[in-house]
Amino acid sequence: MLNRPFKSVAIICLLWSVSGAGFGAIDAYEFSDPQTQERYRILVDELRCPQCLNTNLAGSDSMIAKDLRREIHRLVQAGTSDAEVRQFMYERYGDFILYRPRVNKNTLLLWFGPLLLLALGLWLLHRFIFSKSKESGVDLSVEDQHRLHELLDDTENR
Repeated sequence: MLNRPFKSVAIICLLWSVSGAGFGAIDAYEFSDPQTQERYRILVDELRCPQCLNTNLAGSDSMIAKDLRREIHRLVQAGTSDAEVRQFMYERYGDFILYRPRVNKNTLLLWFGPLLLLALGLWLLHRFIFSKSKESGVDLSVEDQHRLHELLDDTENR
């Protein structure tokens, strides 16, 4: 049998964990057909909330995300194509709103930076490996070999 304080704490924790789902934002939009609803869902999933860090419009509860979901619903219901909706959002909020920003002069480093870093890393690794192999094959002159043997014999006799 569980003691009374433990039961109370368990019930409070259970109610607390379940009650959080009731505070989430729910947008109840009506759509003319299932294809339009699917287009809306895809757009709000792939566009980023300008206020939140790395959250899409579908997962954000911020006021601007609610406004943008409403705007996307209006545009989709008006028959605007997906490309036009993306362009509209891009013109208002720039590259940040797109999870996959367009390739332009401002985003070149974003798109090709990882490849450049990988190439640099492979080049450094290649140089490091071959520089080590060159060091191991160093040829000593006869005088240097003689001096090396004398030094080694000296340390062995101590």
